[in-house]
Amino acid sequence: MTVFDPFGDYKTQGYLRNIEGLKDDDDLKVQEHAFFEANVERALTYLHRIRGPIVYSHFLKVHEILFGEFYPWAGRDRHMLGVGRLVGKGKRIQFEASELCQLAVEWGLRLGNDPEVMRVNPGTVMGAFAWGHPFLDGNGRTMLLVHAELCARAGFTINWHASRKDDYLNALSREIENPQGSHLNDYLGRLIVPAVPQGDLLNYLQSLPGLDGQQASPAEDIVYHADDPVANQRYLELKRSRGEPVPLTPER
Repeated sequence: MTVFDPFGDYKTQGYLRNIEGLKDDDDLKVQEHAFFEANVERALTYLHRIRGPIVYSHFLKVHEILFGEFYPWAGRDRHMLGVGRLVGKGKRIQFEASELCQLAVEWGLRLGNDPEVMRVNPGTVMGAFAWGHPFLDGNGRTMLLVHAELCARAGFTINWHASRKDDYLNALSREIENPQGSHLNDYLGRLIVPAVPQGDLLNYLQSLPGLDGQQASPAEDIVYHADDPVANQRYLELKRSRGEPVPLTPER
């Protein structure tokens, strides 16, 4: 198995420079979840107290609250860190280039901050967050909390208990490849239920399966060199399939 090592120092610093220098995958999942569990209430409270639109700095702060005690770089995106320009999940999916990840997330936030738009486009918003993939780790849990707050503001909840992991991941992959197809809107639209009361949101989110990482996708994260010709070609093809402008030359 190829280790996800964007910093290039896995052997000496452990996985993504975590504070304990851990390398064992099972130990990492346990510790990540422990920090998430310890800090999720504080992150939700932080989001709930925001007056006005949720913006990118808030998105970064949620990640820092959740994982800052485990990953010293938490709260900084791939571009800020200067690593992981091109990152993928397995061989099928690549995410937005690091220099554009903020724009992708901000687009999702602009949509999500409008309650009327959010009610009919919850999948588009989640898809934008996923395509941006700003962090080296912890994207899914950060996205979930921000998305849940945007849903609450719009007066509904996604019934994640009724979601099947494989179906969701398939819809999410198709959304990343072709957002015009509204794949994730169609999927999440069937799971919309009345809003969970704010006081119950913490218990609801903590009850969701998979947050401990034990049911993570078998596809491994991959980091590519900035000058990898195959990765750059795949990235440009994905940009075209998404109907987005294609850069003439990849930024380094």
